[in-house]
Amino acid sequence: MPNAEKLEKKGIYFDKLIDLCVNTPSALIVNVNHVASKQMQDIRMDLRGKAVVLMGKNTMIRKALQIGHERHPDAGLENLRGYMKGNVGFIFATNCTLDDIRETLNKFVLDSAAKAGQVSNVNLDIPQGPTGMDPSQTTVFQTLNIATKIVKGQIELISDFRILAIGSAVSANAAMLLGKLGIRPFAYKMELELVFQDASVFPAAVLDIGEAVLIQKFMAGIANMAAFSREIGIPTEAGLPHAFGNAFRNVAALIADVSFTFKEVETVKKFLEDPEAYAAANPVASGGGGGGAAPAAEKKAEKKAEVEEEEEDEGADFDLFG
Repeated sequence: MPNAEKLEKKGIYFDKLIDLCVNTPSALIVNVNHVASKQMQDIRMDLRGKAVVLMGKNTMIRKALQIGHERHPDAGLENLRGYMKGNVGFIFATNCTLDDIRETLNKFVLDSAAKAGQVSNVNLDIPQGPTGMDPSQTTVFQTLNIATKIVKGQIELISDFRILAIGSAVSANAAMLLGKLGIRPFAYKMELELVFQDASVFPAAVLDIGEAVLIQKFMAGIANMAAFSREIGIPTEAGLPHAFGNAFRNVAALIADVSFTFKEVETVKKFLEDPEAYAAANPVASGGGGGGAAPAAEKKAEKKAEVEEEEEDEGADFDLFG
């Protein structure tokens, strides 16, 4: 059974984690696999005064989140509890943005040599050409079935050789060869996994969505809302501009052939009276509508004439043989 001192430390940790989760607007859940202690220390120092880095055992984190959910049921801590698996920790943005934290994490990247049994996260080819190794070390290449030749007293690869592939384990011979060649293929840093914000948990990939994409999606949603409100006949703020536009077109159509007019419809009536002249006088204003309206009207008239001519021909044939 833990003594009073350990229980007190756990209580302090629980209170700190719960307070940060409830009172900090946003946080990042990071994976710290293969992150060195010096690397962690540098990140903490760089984020000092801007963010709080908090690590801990998963059992303690889950227990703290359970207690926090009981105290603050609307804080979304129960949603976060299910993601506490593996070597994960928190970075709470107390005085900065999440993008600032990402920049800091990208600054502290540590190169690492390959180790036997390690799962590769990169594809790596040893390039064709001289290796700088003497002929006595050809056995290493032979065990990996790498085609080589001896040129000017050193081993040379005949062609490129894929020695590491993403998701595959590093063999002992591959690790030894990469060490002899002085190649450190892996680069490790704190990897962003999740974002905790407004009682919701979502993938960190959301942070890569730019403002242009957000605006585009927002405008598409507004357009759908306007179309839906127009379809069911319930006025909404999004659908009002379309309703007024349709009403104006109806009014313009009603008074197009009468003497009654008003200021807002004068431009429309001028265009209807002489489309070609109005389009020539106002190329910018009527370039999209006026410039295409006259040719469209001409095509429609030609098509109508062709249909009428065909109908006359059919009628003549019918009379001839009737």
